[in-house]
Amino acid sequence: MSKRRIEESELIINSDGSVFHLHLKPGEISDKIILVGDPGRVEMIASYFDSVEVRAENREFKSVTGTFKGARLTVVSTGIGTDNIDIVVTELDALANIDFATRTEKDEHTTLNFVRIGTSGSLQPDLEVGTWLLSEAAIGFDGLLNFYANRKNVTDNDFEKSFKEYTQWNPLLTSPYVVDGSPRLIAAINCSDAVKLGTTISAPGFYGPQGRVVRLPLADPDINAKISSFRYGQRRITNYEMECSAIYGLSKLLQHNAATVCVIIANRAAKNANADYKPFVRMLIEHVLNCLSKL
Repeated sequence: MSKRRIEESELIINSDGSVFHLHLKPGEISDKIILVGDPGRVEMIASYFDSVEVRAENREFKSVTGTFKGARLTVVSTGIGTDNIDIVVTELDALANIDFATRTEKDEHTTLNFVRIGTSGSLQPDLEVGTWLLSEAAIGFDGLLNFYANRKNVTDNDFEKSFKEYTQWNPLLTSPYVVDGSPRLIAAINCSDAVKLGTTISAPGFYGPQGRVVRLPLADPDINAKISSFRYGQRRITNYEMECSAIYGLSKLLQHNAATVCVIIANRAAKNANADYKPFVRMLIEHVLNCLSKL
């Protein structure tokens, strides 16, 4: 059977042979990839590298590939939101698993290991500012995974049903999806007392979609109270961020591993926040780099 050729309009390759948005070429990424939202955080992480092999930059997408303690690593900035994750994860997968010369899928699949390092807001009073929250699962409020076939094969459909019933989910909103992270990566990162496990919501915005009120009232003023009190067996929802669900969902569909670990910089229940969170992020970066170097 002949392989499907991926048309030029479906996967755009730049004239220099690099993939459209990331401006990276095949062979320029590791199978161990750190994802960050802030392009400035790429250089923070790369400053720990023993050597640098590749640098690329386009818009909010900045990448560095190098070595740390003998391990080849790549760090890529995604910008904010699951729409950007759709670009980044798809193009990184293409770099690993598509033959750019023939525009066909390679015979041998390369599994990528994605670890997102980010910041987050806690929904539970006991998760204090400065906590490292490792997401065992993610709930997507963004709807991205619903555009892809077979999404129900990688989601926790009973969890979704229970959550929508409990919160009396607004039918005008996109249907939430629930995806687990990679047990292998979660086990690798969960080796410090500073790490706490939880279930993370990825929201399609920072204000209204996370229950914040500035000038505009919310469609459901009680949404955060419902989310905080919801339980699925022994599991509770711990925090908000904006990318994890798409990373987990796309990784599952593409047969990659993914984990997200965030520094809690605001506690929504206690109504406090810490704008001076960078020292906590640096400590988390060092922890993740050491974990990945041992994989």
